[in-house]
Amino acid sequence: MNIVILDGFAENPGDLSWDGLRAFGEVAVYDRTPAELVVERAKTAEILVTNKTPLNANTLQQLPRLRMIALLSTGYNIADIGWAREHGIPVSNIPSYSTESVAQLVFAFILEFTRAVSLHSGSVASGDWAKSEDFCYTLAPLTELNGKTIGIIGCGSIGKTVARIAQAFGMNVCACSRSRTSGEEQGVRFCSQDALLSQSDFVSLHCPLTEETEGMVNASFLAKMKPTAILINTSRGPVVNETALAEALNAGQIAGAGLDVLAKEPPEAGNPLFTAKNCLITPHIAWAAKETRQRLMDIFIDNIRAFCEGHPQNVVNP
Repeated sequence: MNIVILDGFAENPGDLSWDGLRAFGEVAVYDRTPAELVVERAKTAEILVTNKTPLNANTLQQLPRLRMIALLSTGYNIADIGWAREHGIPVSNIPSYSTESVAQLVFAFILEFTRAVSLHSGSVASGDWAKSEDFCYTLAPLTELNGKTIGIIGCGSIGKTVARIAQAFGMNVCACSRSRTSGEEQGVRFCSQDALLSQSDFVSLHCPLTEETEGMVNASFLAKMKPTAILINTSRGPVVNETALAEALNAGQIAGAGLDVLAKEPPEAGNPLFTAKNCLITPHIAWAAKETRQRLMDIFIDNIRAFCEGHPQNVVNP
């Protein structure tokens, strides 16, 4: 097999190994591939690997040797899976590899908002504590999580893990999903989205990007949240209308937002959220812990092995 990896740097910036692939054939690894070089680099590929390099129908039809598309991600909208299905080319993704890591970043945001660690650490480093008349001081209100309510929109594996962690903090958990808006399960109370927004101190998004969810967090959505509430998005950037969120933050309509994803990545310099009040943004790192990326690598190599043995797995376009 001829295996070509178009954009391997994010998955493996040098601390992991591609050697496990070499048992299956020749391997070419490119850190990044601009659009104009995709066909040239991929023209001999039998297995083509991508993370965020788009593979549209026009590109794919120029690759006569292509037999499989392997994704270094869970999401698969980066490839034209319809074209691949029509031409008998399986597309395999990496499911459920980042659940714990993403859930941990949700609480990194929540704890930063409630305990203001970076604010106080910076103050100490600047000499404020050494000059203080008292043995302690606070620069912002500090909040316990015990008894607070977190609302989880989308209750798949990540949403359920966020719920489990929240319960360990003594939080109340409510949730809603496409398939369930009532009842209770394992201490999670299911309700309508409107009820969730009106009751939650934290709203955490864990829904897929679909026609229904694109732009879901708009002015109307935000108006239903408590003015003291925090929005967390570690799902997909386009779920949020960024202009509406920036306006809500600047007007004090909600208290803050923690975002690991934006509608366009890398974002444009003038993104309104960069200057919005109480908005924490990280550069899509929820999946990037080394252990998480190693798990992705292991599943990815298993996907390649399964294909080579004649039984493709994790296929998203059966």
